[in-house]
Amino acid sequence: MRLHRLTITAFGPFADTQEIDFDALSAAGIFLLHGATGAGKTSVLDAVCYALYDAVPGARQIKGGATKDASLRSDHAPAGTSTEVLLELTVAGRRLEITRRPARTRPKKRGTGVTTEKAQSQLREYDSQSAQWHGLSRSHQEIGEEIGQLLGMSREQFCQVVLLPQGDFARFLRADAEARGKLLGRLFDTRRFAAVEDRLAELRRGAEQQVRAGDERLLGVAQRIAQAAGAGIEQPLPARQPGDPGLAPAVLAWAAVARSTAHERLDIAGSALSGAESRQATARRLLDTERELARLQERFAEGRRRAEALEARRPQYEAARATLERARKADRVAPALALREDAERAHRTAAADRDRARTRLPAELTESGADQLFALERKMIEELGRVDAARGAERRSAEISRERADLDRQARADDELLADAAGWLADWDSARRQHQERVETAQEAATRAEQLAGQLEPARGQLEAAHTRDTLEARAAGSEGLLNSARERANDAKEIWLDLRERRLRGIAAELADRLVAGEPCAVCGSADHPEPARATAGQVGQASEDAAFAASRRAEAAVAEAEREHASVREEYAAARSAAGGSTVAELVALTGRLGREYTEAHRLAAGTHAAREALAHAEREREDRLTARRSAENRVAARTSRREALDHEQTGLESELVRARGDADSVAAHAELLANRARLLAEAADAVRDFDTTAQRLKESDDRLADAAFRAGFDTPRAAAAALLSGAEQRGLTHRMDDWQAEAATVADRLAEPDARDAAERPPARLDTALMSYEAAESALRAASAALAGARERGAQLAGLSRQAEEEVRRLGPLRTEYERVARLAALTAGTSNDNDRKMRLESYVLAARLEQVAAAATARLLRMSSGRYTLVHSDARSGGAKRSGLGLHVVDSWTGGARDTATLSGGETFFVSLALALGLADVVTDEAGGARLDTLFIDEGFGSLDDQTLDEVLDVLDSLRERDRSVGIVSHVADLRRRIPTQLEVTKSRRGSTVSLRTGGTDG
Repeated sequence: MRLHRLTITAFGPFADTQEIDFDALSAAGIFLLHGATGAGKTSVLDAVCYALYDAVPGARQIKGGATKDASLRSDHAPAGTSTEVLLELTVAGRRLEITRRPARTRPKKRGTGVTTEKAQSQLREYDSQSAQWHGLSRSHQEIGEEIGQLLGMSREQFCQVVLLPQGDFARFLRADAEARGKLLGRLFDTRRFAAVEDRLAELRRGAEQQVRAGDERLLGVAQRIAQAAGAGIEQPLPARQPGDPGLAPAVLAWAAVARSTAHERLDIAGSALSGAESRQATARRLLDTERELARLQERFAEGRRRAEALEARRPQYEAARATLERARKADRVAPALALREDAERAHRTAAADRDRARTRLPAELTESGADQLFALERKMIEELGRVDAARGAERRSAEISRERADLDRQARADDELLADAAGWLADWDSARRQHQERVETAQEAATRAEQLAGQLEPARGQLEAAHTRDTLEARAAGSEGLLNSARERANDAKEIWLDLRERRLRGIAAELADRLVAGEPCAVCGSADHPEPARATAGQVGQASEDAAFAASRRAEAAVAEAEREHASVREEYAAARSAAGGSTVAELVALTGRLGREYTEAHRLAAGTHAAREALAHAEREREDRLTARRSAENRVAARTSRREALDHEQTGLESELVRARGDADSVAAHAELLANRARLLAEAADAVRDFDTTAQRLKESDDRLADAAFRAGFDTPRAAAAALLSGAEQRGLTHRMDDWQAEAATVADRLAEPDARDAAERPPARLDTALMSYEAAESALRAASAALAGARERGAQLAGLSRQAEEEVRRLGPLRTEYERVARLAALTAGTSNDNDRKMRLESYVLAARLEQVAAAATARLLRMSSGRYTLVHSDARSGGAKRSGLGLHVVDSWTGGARDTATLSGGETFFVSLALALGLADVVTDEAGGARLDTLFIDEGFGSLDDQTLDEVLDVLDSLRERDRSVGIVSHVADLRRRIPTQLEVTKSRRGSTVSLRTGGTDG
């Protein structure tokens, strides 16, 4: 990877666009990046890292995405300038250009408030054949993946091997094994080896859990065996815990004892059951004999009781038999009785109907016979026929009357329509002129409203600008006063800081003397002897006081910059508002906008009626046409109605003479016809009722004669006696059933009293059923208890057998799990460094990192020998540090002058610098080779040269200059003044109140 060009805008301390030509810097092999403290030397490196990885180095990274913009954007940059970093480089043979713009907030272009611009990225590639740049991607993720694949290293690796922060490597030399392991782990990505350790530990925990779970299942089976065996087993459950190696054999042996005890109890229960079954059979036979005797004795006694009850019911049986015989004789008279009742019922109904019919006849006809009534009915029917012929003429006369009424209503409506049309049409000309004038007025108002709208909007904008102008004028005066006050405070704070700084520099020797420790080398000269250290004088200024004054000065300068930006912003807004407002005052503009607004409102109100006025005119014209058409139609209908009315009058005159004859004394022909029909119907009903009465009287007399004859033949003195003897079918069946039941009961009792077994049993002593039952129940209870004991013994034996097989299955299943657990546990302990087989207690990841550290030490030694004139060699040590600490990441320096090796933590300040530099360069080579990434042609070394003497500095620079043999360039970031003389190619960063700037110097010439 070689850097060509870096362009920075509004980034860090750089307010304006700064361009850095790395090709010119790299031509010398070694170049110096220098400037005052806080000028922005490190920000140049931050910009390179940000362009490549969209993030600055980890030590300067702001936590939380919300503050990322604030950490990158320059406080000196104008609000309209975007923060941008552009880097042109060559990597893996491809020339690329990366552009990054972080997210930022800016004032809205329109209105008030702020808006957020999203972060932007762009990747382009230079095509040498077409000599043009071609865009590759604008996606943050795609660009990050592409750069990561080309460089072959992460951001942490890049910052460590390209930017070479010396403070980190100095701490690395003094750190313990754990701290070194964290750094090397990030650089060499040994997460897979740590993952192997974690995986083996996880497997060990999983296998251990499976073994413990298997032991718990086995103990659970043992508990169930103890529960199934009950109190019969005397030996207690083995006192073992899950995970004990001897748990399985102990449980199996204990289960065998439980099974043997259960078999013995089963044999005892079988013998007891055989004896109980024999005693129960004997008691059963005795109980059956006593029960049979008791049954026969009870049967005979019950027969005697039923015979006595039967004799007591004999009189009832004889009475029922006599009643049934008399009812059967009366059944022969029943048809004649029914016939006579029907005739009597019909005669009573006919008499009632005749009486009702006669009440509706005239008095002179109440005693008339049926024939006379039928003759009068026929006369009424003949008269009704003559009246029906006149009904058609009556209906036609009524229709003519209704039609004439309709004609009269139509005539009145047409008269009203003609009068209304005549009145409306007389006013038509004046109404039409009014509608046309309304349309013309609305059109003129619309034109006026458009003109006023064009004048009103600029007037309102001018009024708003005038208000803003007056407001900003006062703000500008106030901001100017605040700016002057801030400048005065800043000048005072800077004078205080410069005075304190000058006083501290005069007494710096005393401050350095306070840090001296007897027997330890001086940070300035390196000597361990301090014969005459300087003493602090009265009024000595310490570093804390100077830093506080410097911080106060920086805060005051920041306040001045903020006040300047605020004042400039207010002045700019005031000028724009004054230009927009013109020379008019607010009162004049208020009056103007008010007058224009009122005129526009009135014109707009009138213009809004244009459509309504046009619609009203069109509606009036349509109404005029409709009224003319309606008037012509009404005149035509008046002429037609006159001729129709004359024809109807002539027809109705001819019908009236015929209707007078047909109506008679009634109001209408229909009423006369209805009267005749009612009279004919009453005569017919009365004639039918008289004839029915005569018929039913004859039938009643005939039925009386037949009933008397039937009763005499059946043996009854009178028909009434025969009727009293009648019984219904249900009553006769009930008597029959009671007689049949008495006879069946008599036969059954006779049979039972004649049974020989029952008669013999009645002669024997009473049966002793209670005694036999008690003996049987005792034998049955004993049998059930013995059977339950045997079933329990069998079930217990089956359960113990099944549980024993289950325990054996658990033991067989647990064997491979325990073997696997022991194997995995040994591997996990070995990789974790806790096994006795691991003598150095070295973890797997530490072992891999130790190999990488050994490579780094070898690569670093090649440069360290030149820097130390062959004195020092850097070697890796895997010896334990003592106590319980683990080994593997030790680092020693071998001193060829003494032949001894010592820990890197004992190096002096200067020694620590060039050893850490050699270590950083060696680490860069090893990491690059390990990652398989691109060749690194540009390196940066950040600070640390101030601790070297002249000779050592020359040797270090010779080593760095030797990197040119591999076509590599090294940028040294330092503010040491002596380096400016030794390194002619320089990139100087200069700070000012308006932001920092960069300048290129080559051989003393400004670039």
